[in-house]
Amino acid sequence: RRRGRAMGAAEPDLYRDTWVRYLGYANEVGESFRPLVPVAAVWASYGVATAYVTADAIDKGRKAAAAHEHDPGKVTRVGVAVADTFVWQSLASVAIPGFTINRLCAASLALLGSLTRWPLPVRKWATTALGLAAIPIIITPIDRTVDFLMDSSLRKLYGTEGEPPSS
Repeated sequence: RRRGRAMGAAEPDLYRDTWVRYLGYANEVGESFRPLVPVAAVWASYGVATAYVTADAIDKGRKAAAAHEHDPGKVTRVGVAVADTFVWQSLASVAIPGFTINRLCAASLALLGSLTRWPLPVRKWATTALGLAAIPIIITPIDRTVDFLMDSSLRKLYGTEGEPPSS
């Protein structure tokens, strides 16, 4: 779910510029459907999102290795690319949005239960619809917040504030 293709990039990034990036939304969708599906299905959605995060981190490590093939600091650059991508994606694609949608849906289900006389199935579907509708709204603020947090912490340690090291 990272930013689009870097300026001058020759080819699209599979994990950021194609349909594959939507796999990073799997856990938010799972959290939205939590009132309607077994908990195992929600956990499976986290498995899909975590696989996406891991695959993107490995991809960025491979790209960094290829870009710095003859660089004496290649191992460090690869490690930074993998770590930065994995931490960023884990926070921005899994942990923070999953928690946000989970709490939004729990609160809405509770509020609908106390403020309406709607039958439980209607309240559950309304909660799911609200969770799904919130996904596109929360993405950009979360992404920007994670950028700020990473720029203010980890990226200062390895000196790459701003755009994460992808090559």
